[in-house]
Amino acid sequence: MVETPTIWRATVLTLFPDMFPGPLGVSLAGKALATGLWALEARDIRDSATDRHRSVDDTPAGGGPGMVLRADILAAAIDAANIAAGRPRLLMSPRGRPLTQSLARELADSPGPLIVCGRFEGVDQRVIDARNLEEVSIGDYVLSGGEIAAMAVIDACVRLLPGVMGKAESASEESFSTPLLEYPQYTRPQLFEGHPIPEILTSGDHAKVAAWRTAEAEALTRARRPDLWAQRTNTGGRTKNTTDG
Repeated sequence: MVETPTIWRATVLTLFPDMFPGPLGVSLAGKALATGLWALEARDIRDSATDRHRSVDDTPAGGGPGMVLRADILAAAIDAANIAAGRPRLLMSPRGRPLTQSLARELADSPGPLIVCGRFEGVDQRVIDARNLEEVSIGDYVLSGGEIAAMAVIDACVRLLPGVMGKAESASEESFSTPLLEYPQYTRPQLFEGHPIPEILTSGDHAKVAAWRTAEAEALTRARRPDLWAQRTNTGGRTKNTTDG
């Protein structure tokens, strides 16, 4: 029977289910998980293996180093998950669509994704095509497997779910929620190793504080992410983050 999720749900297919929830079991995500604001299911791909050794991989067609995750085994694991229609199906892959705040919001607004964690040299292309897996990347580097990447995707989504963060405006003011990096933050003590909190932040003038924060965010973005600044300039400073796809 196909599931009918009532809360946001992440279903992870992995060869190492014991890695979960891992860091997702603590802090904001962990508290939200414990209180039922979202659900997590880690499923072992090896449960769909058909031999006594629970084999899931084989040598790459055409030769080459390493092993490739078999299409038939992974397809069986995906089918066994019985996810509801409308849930995104993702494969963590360095060649995939970059994870951005916009994509995290898109996934957070969905019923929750099924995420396949690859291992070895990769996954047989036929199962990617046959099961409509969308490849997603968390950066231009290679990890030992997709589990850490999957955790990053899930954490980015969970914090956007209603009731998870303390203040709704917190998410809207963070880096990448607009085309600007976040402005510098300060708190007590007033003086730290000879460096005071900028006077304008304790002035009580909210308009001046807002203007200072905007100026600082713009300066940081120009210096550290000229690609984001160029996008902002090209769109006339509009608030849509066009780098988020």
